[in-house]
Amino acid sequence: MSAAGARPRAMTRHGVVEGRAEGGLSVFRGIPYAAPPVGALRFAAPRPPGAWDGVRDAGTYGPTAPKVPYPQRFAALLADPEVPGDDCLNLNVWTPGASAAERLPVMVWLHGGALTRGSGAVPVYDGSAFARDGVVLVTANYRLGVLGYGLFPDAPANRGLLDQIAALEWVRDNIAEFGGDPDRVTVFGESAGAISIGALLAAPRAAGLFAQAVLQSGAPEVYPRDRVRPMVRRMASLLKVPATAAAFAAVEPEALLAAQAAVLRRSSPLLGGPAFFLVPDPDTLPEHPLDAVADGGAAREIPLLVGWTAQEHRLWLAPSGAMRLFDQLGPLAVALARHRSGKDRLAVRELRETLPGVSPADLVGRLLTDQLLRDPLRRLAGARRAAPSYLYEFAWPSGLPGLGACHALELGFVFDTLGVAETAWLAGPDAPQALADEMHAAWVRFAVTGSPGWDPWDGSGPPKVFGGPEHESAGGADGADGMGEAGGAGEARARREAATPLVLP
Repeated sequence: MSAAGARPRAMTRHGVVEGRAEGGLSVFRGIPYAAPPVGALRFAAPRPPGAWDGVRDAGTYGPTAPKVPYPQRFAALLADPEVPGDDCLNLNVWTPGASAAERLPVMVWLHGGALTRGSGAVPVYDGSAFARDGVVLVTANYRLGVLGYGLFPDAPANRGLLDQIAALEWVRDNIAEFGGDPDRVTVFGESAGAISIGALLAAPRAAGLFAQAVLQSGAPEVYPRDRVRPMVRRMASLLKVPATAAAFAAVEPEALLAAQAAVLRRSSPLLGGPAFFLVPDPDTLPEHPLDAVADGGAAREIPLLVGWTAQEHRLWLAPSGAMRLFDQLGPLAVALARHRSGKDRLAVRELRETLPGVSPADLVGRLLTDQLLRDPLRRLAGARRAAPSYLYEFAWPSGLPGLGACHALELGFVFDTLGVAETAWLAGPDAPQALADEMHAAWVRFAVTGSPGWDPWDGSGPPKVFGGPEHESAGGADGADGMGEAGGAGEARARREAATPLVLP
């Protein structure tokens, strides 16, 4: 890497890129790691990008993958910028390094968004704090929705996963030029990003591309093909075309997204309905990833950091009004959740005893998230012996009413971006910087040393807890239930209250 005046440059295998000097760091945005997925490549496996002559400007975020916006209630809480353009398979690099000789640890972030939304350009994912602390930070885009996870008879499955593998191959081949060590790569992600990392741990094509992994609020999972296939069939019916990749490739992108938006309104993966998702596949995922990693020995020497928030379900249920509905249904809602989660009555009774005074809605949410997240992550961490697994829980409640310690709340703390305006959309005002200092430092320590600073989990006992009474803000002072009305009338509250109610599909 070199400096051209005030602008750093780096040579990749496809050409020279010119980034920006920001706060003593070098930042490169919008670097292509694969060819634009358009035309015949729309539903194909990723192909290498074309080489370019001269210097390619890497000063701004590249195009984001085609997607539909969040429903308004969630858009008030979760930033999801859209950058138009076809060249959406790109990534961003923040580095403190000045030369290839530095060999700094690398972290590669895979964003969440239910495999249908999100990008590496979300402001909360700014990598400056990681680079400030000696880590080369990479965020990447990958194909979403029907483009990445629609199941067709004439296209490879799990194309979004193949994109992620291509991004990691780019890191392997190029990151040394940005001061990073390709042998010290930690992948980390949240929600759909963590589910993706669970798949990468098991995917034969991803072997050797990373040395450590962090799974935040997402467990290794695939859906049966019969649960994913209806999404394409429903879109085909709306578009009046055959349910093939060839037919879909001929549809205008705007019409394709409109049809996707329509079928997503009828999709409820939380409650077990059809959805775009990873599927078993002999080429990319020959085994269920949880079985492959927990029991089969895949990625057996890769240290893991895994965890969840104390009230994941509050983000999924509170903004929609479903919390109130489940409280009104009371025992009926709990019975349905018990059936859905596979728990017996004794397990539900024991759970109630550990959560005195828990409302029916919170009990429903806990049962569903135990099934989706906590139980498989505990199985994953407890089954492995060749490499350590570290377990955590994020328990600080949002300053916004009703959200508690909800899904995605930890992100601004992990990235140390509490000063970013979009972080407050979910956290509310006055989030504790001391907690961000603690959590961010643990992630950096894991990337640098392989340990976040506490003992590996041995299959029993509580996880390491981030947040608690010593970190409560005025908005979060209602405790773990997060149901108080304190928190001020800042921008985050105004955005949330201005949004219209969302009805669960």
